[in-house]
Amino acid sequence: MRHRRISRRDFLRGSAAGAVFFAMTGWSAALSESGGAQAEEALDTETIEYSGDYAEKEKKQEGTLRDRDALYEDDDETSVITMYLTVNSGNEGDGTNHTWTEVNSYSAYYYDEEGIDRYKVEGILQVGDEDGPLEGEYGYGETIPNVTVQIRGQTSSRSAQKNYKVRIKDGKGEWRKQRTIALNKHVSDALRFSNKLAYDLMKEIPQLISARTQFVHLYVKDLTAGGSGEYEDYGLFTQVEQMNKTYLENHGLDRNGQFYKINFFEWQEYEAVMKLSTDPEYDEKAFEEYLEIKGSDDHSKLIALIEELNDYTIPIQTIVDTHFDLENLSYWMAFQILIGNYDTGARNAYIYSALNSDKWYFISWDNDAAFSRTYYEWKDYSEGLSWERGMTQFLGLILFNRMFRVEEYRQALDDAVKDLKTHHLAEEQVDEKVQAYADVVRGYLYQEPDVVYAKVDEEKYDTMVDQIASEIELNYQYYLEQLEKPWPFYVGIPEKNADGTYSLTWDLSYDVDGEEITYDVKIATDYKMKKLIFEENNVRIPQVQLGSLSMGVYYMQVTAVNESGFRQDCFDYGNLDSGGKLYGIKVISIDEKGDGKAFTDRIVTDADEEE
Repeated sequence: MRHRRISRRDFLRGSAAGAVFFAMTGWSAALSESGGAQAEEALDTETIEYSGDYAEKEKKQEGTLRDRDALYEDDDETSVITMYLTVNSGNEGDGTNHTWTEVNSYSAYYYDEEGIDRYKVEGILQVGDEDGPLEGEYGYGETIPNVTVQIRGQTSSRSAQKNYKVRIKDGKGEWRKQRTIALNKHVSDALRFSNKLAYDLMKEIPQLISARTQFVHLYVKDLTAGGSGEYEDYGLFTQVEQMNKTYLENHGLDRNGQFYKINFFEWQEYEAVMKLSTDPEYDEKAFEEYLEIKGSDDHSKLIALIEELNDYTIPIQTIVDTHFDLENLSYWMAFQILIGNYDTGARNAYIYSALNSDKWYFISWDNDAAFSRTYYEWKDYSEGLSWERGMTQFLGLILFNRMFRVEEYRQALDDAVKDLKTHHLAEEQVDEKVQAYADVVRGYLYQEPDVVYAKVDEEKYDTMVDQIASEIELNYQYYLEQLEKPWPFYVGIPEKNADGTYSLTWDLSYDVDGEEITYDVKIATDYKMKKLIFEENNVRIPQVQLGSLSMGVYYMQVTAVNESGFRQDCFDYGNLDSGGKLYGIKVISIDEKGDGKAFTDRIVTDADEEE
């Protein structure tokens, strides 16, 4: 039996053609009946028996990646070092001819819109303690600039408190074998230590690659135009090891290998931008909107892998065995699941491959969303809910969507989750670190200048700290719950028929136990789904016929329900004015011509609704 090549657009995104093709042409039956190895993993027709301790089994495999433990031997996780930064305007040649006020006045989005580099200043960096720079520490006695300084981060750059990238100049040495010093405020994190906590926990997990961190108290003396010329207290920062070629070398990895920061990447082909750097049509800026290049710019190995992942005639087992390390994948995902770091996968991670290796590895980055459930509940903030919990948080990525249709890979993840929960993320172990870090942070967060930007008062902070470790168990229960549910899926945009009515299609959901899935469909003119204009339940194919739709905004809710009664939202969501998500609802608009499109503006507030 012949099988056509199915792209992700047909298989996962839920275009009208793709959804109807799956539902109407007997594709599922064809896969089940064929018994071949061309695309069968899409419906889990190959169940691979798996037993034994996964960690012990994988530990023995040749080529297993390990971090360099010696890097962390001298770590004092609760110590605070003091940095003194004296900034001055430099010269136009290296782009440092700006004031400190200018550096702090603009977000990353301003520079993107203007198409210019971020403003920088020169500086003298000296390391010491609260009494001043210390002899023997970096920069002691320095009188000429040894660094350049600019803001860092993307979304966080909109905040009044900035993160800084301090770059040591050529010939000016290193600080702890690093020439780029990333100082982070973590303004979105009510704890102000979640990222550090995550990396310090990773250090103790053999299967994960971590990063060095350090609490830093920063003083800045501004000698640029308008500056005070006196040291000003900038409060507490966390220094996080910058991930670049130096990071690779320090951690015993190949500095000449492929190393990418995932800005937004779902493992689609992105044919317009995923090109070799030697291609005349290659656009590095467009490429880096998806993957920021931190290592070799030879993209041939990556592009070949992406093409394989999007070719469903190649079994996912072949791809994973050849190109990934199952231990790394399983433990990386398991760790994110248990700490509740929902904001990773399609972003906020690195992928690495040594120069002469076919294997790719995931390395964690930006764990600010971790350990946030208690705070979000207090704030009634809708993030990290619905499918952004457990295994399903990764299913929007084609790699994991294909992988987890195979029993072996679900079992590997389950073994990793249970191993971490028992041996590395036990509640008392996590709580010991949490309490120690909170003791440090309190001394800075509740005094000037940081107190102005604290998310909660000190009493509530203490209560929150006491509850953080218990989030591991909560996240574990979410993980178990998601295993019972059908999978999330994408909803299409209504397509206008010749008679003026509309058809709505969506992806097929999937159930790992093979249970039958039906769909409940609602369409309303309000985001609370009270003003319904269409409702149909127990739909068995991924398509419904609608009546006519006048110009305006509509809220479409499609929910998958398996035979056991477990319900799952679609991947689509609306953006709330609060900044959170309206899960399980796709927002579309119909224009004056009757054409539909996804509506990306923020959802109206309750006050707007009442008006």
